[in-house]
Amino acid sequence: MRNTADRIRHTVGFELIGLVLLTGLGSWLLDLDMQHFGALAVLFSLLAMLWNYYYNRLFDQWLLRRRGTSIKRQRDRVVHALLFEGGLLLVTLPVIAWWLQVSLWQALAMDVGMVLFYLVFAYLYNLAYDRVFPVVEGAVLPQS
Repeated sequence: MRNTADRIRHTVGFELIGLVLLTGLGSWLLDLDMQHFGALAVLFSLLAMLWNYYYNRLFDQWLLRRRGTSIKRQRDRVVHALLFEGGLLLVTLPVIAWWLQVSLWQALAMDVGMVLFYLVFAYLYNLAYDRVFPVVEGAVLPQS
């Protein structure tokens, strides 16, 4: 299992890189003011950081209890990314509609675009992170 400092490094790195990529790409593709879209992206980043920390901890605990290891296989990574983005979608949809003054359908289309971006980004980022900072085998679930 990863410790708190490692989880914080993971989350901050994920959000900073994702934020830079999403703000530039999103404002360009949607032809929106970068500052206006960037402020929305920062809000989502803060929400996602909180969700990321707790979700990853719960997911790793679930893997550890289920298989005795928190090391993710290919299928685990796909499930991990889909569930993460699905949970975040529930929170972000009404915020997009309000912030950008668009309909819920338009907000859904934008949110789906961001989800697709982050699905690919999350998979690649987590794969790279696990290679750069590997999980130590034999780690045990901390007592609570």
